[in-house]
Amino acid sequence: MYIFDGAMGTMLQAAGLEEGYCPELFNVERPEVVKNIHAQYLQHGSDVITTNTFGACSLKLEDYNLQDRVKEINIAAVKVAKEAIAEVKPSARVAGSMGPTGRFLQPLGNMSFDDIYDTYKEQADALIEGGVDFIIIETIIDVQEMRAALLASLDARNEAGKTKEDVQIICQFSFSEDGRTITGTPPAVAATIVEAIGADIIGINCSLGPEQITPLIEEIASVTNLPISCQPNAGMPQLINKQTVFPLTAEEMGPMMLAIVDAGASYVGGCCGTTPAHIQSISNAVKAHIPKERAYIEPKTIITSRTKLLELGHNVKPLIIGERINPTGRKVLAQELRDGSFIRVKRDALDQVEAGADILDVNMGVAGMDQTPLMEKAIFELSMLVETPLSIDTLDPAAMEVALKNYPGRALINSVNGEEESITHVMPLAKRYGAALLCLPLSSGDLPEKAEDRVALAESIVNRAYNYGLQPHDLLLDPLVLTLASGEDSARQTLKTLRLYKEKFGFPTVMGLSNISFGMPQRPYLNGQFLTMALASGLTTPIMNPLNYAAKKAFVSSSTLLGWDPGSAEFIKEYGYEDETTAPGNAAPKGPDKASFDSNDPLANIRACVEQGEKEAIVELVKKALADGMDPLDITKKGLSEAMNVVGDKFGSGKLFLPQVMLAAETMQAAFNTIKEIIPASESLDKGTVIVATVKGDIHDLGKNIVAALLENNGYKIVDLGKDVDPEVIVQAIKDNKAALVGICSLMTTTMPQIDNTIAAIRAAGLKTKVMVGGAVVSQDYADQAGADIYAKDGIAAVNHANDFFDTLK
Repeated sequence: MYIFDGAMGTMLQAAGLEEGYCPELFNVERPEVVKNIHAQYLQHGSDVITTNTFGACSLKLEDYNLQDRVKEINIAAVKVAKEAIAEVKPSARVAGSMGPTGRFLQPLGNMSFDDIYDTYKEQADALIEGGVDFIIIETIIDVQEMRAALLASLDARNEAGKTKEDVQIICQFSFSEDGRTITGTPPAVAATIVEAIGADIIGINCSLGPEQITPLIEEIASVTNLPISCQPNAGMPQLINKQTVFPLTAEEMGPMMLAIVDAGASYVGGCCGTTPAHIQSISNAVKAHIPKERAYIEPKTIITSRTKLLELGHNVKPLIIGERINPTGRKVLAQELRDGSFIRVKRDALDQVEAGADILDVNMGVAGMDQTPLMEKAIFELSMLVETPLSIDTLDPAAMEVALKNYPGRALINSVNGEEESITHVMPLAKRYGAALLCLPLSSGDLPEKAEDRVALAESIVNRAYNYGLQPHDLLLDPLVLTLASGEDSARQTLKTLRLYKEKFGFPTVMGLSNISFGMPQRPYLNGQFLTMALASGLTTPIMNPLNYAAKKAFVSSSTLLGWDPGSAEFIKEYGYEDETTAPGNAAPKGPDKASFDSNDPLANIRACVEQGEKEAIVELVKKALADGMDPLDITKKGLSEAMNVVGDKFGSGKLFLPQVMLAAETMQAAFNTIKEIIPASESLDKGTVIVATVKGDIHDLGKNIVAALLENNGYKIVDLGKDVDPEVIVQAIKDNKAALVGICSLMTTTMPQIDNTIAAIRAAGLKTKVMVGGAVVSQDYADQAGADIYAKDGIAAVNHANDFFDTLK
């Protein structure tokens, strides 16, 4: 058991840190203050102290014009920590802190993966040069930022000639009260992704208190055997006498950490609101406690999206990989991609998910075109649109890497074969980006006909994968499907290969279903029969068209017969409505009609477009509606606004997450822009002006940027004053813009009182502007005590409140 330290920011403030001064600059200009804080934590039980470098990357230091001093500040921070250890507790160790950059990566924001990677790489290089024992990437709310930071840290460690025995890398996420990060990632998914890439320790810090974090630690422990770290806040912050107070005393917090230890954490400490006294209480409690024995988790083959986890294998229900996002043999799709349109790609994705696809295969192989930009765009669009995990289907190493880099989950690579060029290109990418890898028994153009030859070749590929550091649970096997036209024994050999794979390896199996019937009549019938036989022989994950009625029915029927459908519930749900007297194969499905853009009601089409994030398709729909004489006000209220209400309801109930909300909002903005172009003076778009700002002293603006983007995409004029904004500046902006609504936020507990000061300044100026407040640390109680008119817990709530408020002014 290792005891970390507690809060640094509040301790620095107590030691004289002034508003507007860079906390990390204390490492250089006032090192004795930082050293004293470290010493206090060491004296009160800390085994590991964290450097004062939470915001010491170039993107954060830009706020103070210190971006050229990254190396100096980080090395100084490690030096002062080591000095404190030498004087107080020589057995203690140093963790180099790397906090969030405050930026979103594409497509949620405007930062590229490489930009964020470079930022963290520079800081990690400096921390390792300084001599840290750990790098702790903490308070991360977006899994893509964590992926970039983790890769940068691993590269920095390798380039410095260090191993994980020298420098361990800790990945600590920050979760909201709903148990997910702001961008929708739950703990099990987050842990799976970073473990696959190479994290040494996985954990949680900030945002929540011990009670709220305990079940999240349990969730992490359910998917990994890696050590777990946990640094909660001293409870949820409260506003008492206009001061931010964390409710848990030191005496209360120590015993509350025992549940976290029993849940699986072996590195514990504190975050916001914790002091040396809290750490002493935690140390006393956990070191006197014998934790429950942690259960060993058998490694499983898992892939994920940003928000969803899927296990593949023989001990779980078979899954479908949808094959439709592939321009091969699809001239219309290929032409759309040449034209730069992804409308059909997104519709194919939505249709396949609705039809039952568990995973979507993504192939961007258009003859004569560079796959790399196409693949990057497809990954951006699809990762925002659907929760379904993706399979990256390309032989182009550059396209494969851009896909893996920008995919916010653990992808499946389809595929690697036995050729040396394929192995040396693909396996390092699978290892680096933590992807699962499908192995295809082909080599030098050889197509083994016999099952035994395929298994032998697969074994040689698997052994090469082990040499690259991949593990058994990282691998899947393809039995190689040859068309019946190639020989009457081809199907038998494929089925035999599946059986031998299961006996010898036990890995999940994947195969392209439709290959068997190529060049044959009655292809759907043959595919369905072959699928049934393959599932019985050990196929776990067919690649198929879930929109093909015969194949889908064969899949559901087989799953039911093989015992994966308790009570035959799925079969009855899918096919219980059919007329059994109709000849099989002649009946079209009679299930519920699905949403489309082909309704006779143009407003229904517009609503469907917004809900599904079709920002390309909506432009033509709005143009046609206007050309047909539809009132722009009806388009806005009955089409766009109603659709966003649905999106907001789904977001509130956990059915949609921030990426999908942002995509819907961008679609709505595309519609607004179209109306503005055609009818510039349309009153339906004059929704009002909103001032937004982060309060004085707070340099975090991620949440404010989300709110601003959503409001703007919903038709409001936004005046964004940025971060660290004086109350007087906000007051003047309200006057200059005659704004009826102002939104102010705080992410830091230490700057929450500035909300009070800003509201007081607005009232003192005699302005009747309504004040809306929010931020990660702000609550309804705080808003009420501060005198705010509106509390918005998230961006969707802010939009809804703005709509309600401006409606009262009309």
